[in-house]
Amino acid sequence: MTPADLADLLRAIAAKVLAERGLDPQVLPDEVTVERPRNPEHGDYATNVALQVGKKAGANPRELAGWLAEALAAADDIASAEVAGPGFLNIRLAAAAQGAIVSKVLAAGTAYGTGDALAGTAINLEFVSANPTGPIHLGGTRWASVGDALGRILAAQGGDVTREYYFNDNGAQIDRFANSLVAAATGAPTPQDGYAGAYINEIAATLLAEHPDALTLPEPQRHELFRREGVELMFTHIKQTLHDFGTDFDVYFNESSLFASGAVEKAVEELKASGNLYEKDGAWWIASTEYGDDKDRVVIKSDGTSAYIAGDIAYFQNKRARGFDLCIYMLGADHHGYIGRLKAAAAAFGDNPDTVEVLIGQMVNLVKDGVAVRMSKRAGTVVTLDDLVEAIGVDAARYSLVRSSVNSGIDIDLDLWTKQNNENPIYYVQYAHARTCRIIDNASAFDFPSVAPDFALMSSDREGELIRTIGEYPRVVTSAAEMREPHRVVRYLEELAGAYHPFQSDDDMRVLPRGEEPVSALNAARLELVKATRQVLANGLGLLGVSAPERM
Repeated sequence: MTPADLADLLRAIAAKVLAERGLDPQVLPDEVTVERPRNPEHGDYATNVALQVGKKAGANPRELAGWLAEALAAADDIASAEVAGPGFLNIRLAAAAQGAIVSKVLAAGTAYGTGDALAGTAINLEFVSANPTGPIHLGGTRWASVGDALGRILAAQGGDVTREYYFNDNGAQIDRFANSLVAAATGAPTPQDGYAGAYINEIAATLLAEHPDALTLPEPQRHELFRREGVELMFTHIKQTLHDFGTDFDVYFNESSLFASGAVEKAVEELKASGNLYEKDGAWWIASTEYGDDKDRVVIKSDGTSAYIAGDIAYFQNKRARGFDLCIYMLGADHHGYIGRLKAAAAAFGDNPDTVEVLIGQMVNLVKDGVAVRMSKRAGTVVTLDDLVEAIGVDAARYSLVRSSVNSGIDIDLDLWTKQNNENPIYYVQYAHARTCRIIDNASAFDFPSVAPDFALMSSDREGELIRTIGEYPRVVTSAAEMREPHRVVRYLEELAGAYHPFQSDDDMRVLPRGEEPVSALNAARLELVKATRQVLANGLGLLGVSAPERM
């Protein structure tokens, strides 16, 4: 019995109890809260439903809890139900009911933990979207990991997710990039506002090899060549780096296309006509302060040129025209103002601002020997995705970046994440999966197929804790999707590994028979529990884009 099953049973029993006592069952919430108590001595699960509805129903909460406890105790799947405090209810499941979770996991397989909460919702998930002027830095790397994991989690809840990279190929930074490449090709110093690093020299050398006459072209043609070809080479590298990191996109959207197609001009004129832009000091403004921005934003400057937000407005309109119900933007720590301006853009078009969600990710630092790592071997200025992967590998990089809420900055200790022991969080989780695989492989030497498992025999605290932890997985995934917080899955996996390692290390919990002993129904039940643990670990790691090794 999963927590969701228990919640359904509890609501049904509560409705019956209230009706039998002449009280109104309509006071019950649609979903009854069932939680695991912090202290296992208080039971397997606890609920405050009597406190929630007692007064509304016209009953003393503790008295109502007593009625519910009496009715629950008579249910086949409940071992005991006890009243605590002013009306809390502590519940223990029968061992066989707990064991049913194992069967449910194995029957569902890779689908265990999935749901349909977002079925029918078309979601545009835009993340990374780093400028094509250099390699992906650590901030973009965090989004490459978190964004990809969030996409997997939203899809696991039935969402129709499109991963999108907004290719910023328009603006002054691209000109500075081109000027930097020309300087490198001609042996001139890097422009004061330009880009430096080995990658600039590499791209410039590639360009000269492919276009030997590039430096003989007139300045405008030369600049355009280095601009066009340089951006293409840089972006090819970015896409390959992300692919090697396990992050791929469904759509690469060029910012320049919004201007070339006239979409920006059309969007601005539409907002002017509707009165949702106001004129001040010769410029056109959008009232983004009404949606949390720190100031209203200029959309059209006094000289008639478009401000950066003009492209953002047209881009949002384009997304909605493509049929997306929800547009999620995952942006860096210096982009808080985008929350208000993007919601203001939605409202200005007469749309619901809630179709826009903006997630802000905080900074990432690398630490080696207790000292922050500041410089990149290749980029010269900032630490990149390539640097992180070279230092700790793809799995550890992805896992470490998803492990914490994006609302807080993180320090990645390179010494910790390269350890091959249980101090390293990803090793701890992956090793749990490998241990399950080893037991399952070794079980082939015994006659397990001929013995039916009896889950009612698994009545120990270690078995119960592991089973209940497995049962929590669907709720964790649902919560991670609702809150847009993939780190909830990471922390859950560590909790599951923390329940499994003591189980396998406890000699009283033996799964395989000793010597010539025959396979017992308890052995068979425990093997099914190990298989279920393996399945949930693999499912959870899969949502993070992290491998589930069978041997370590």
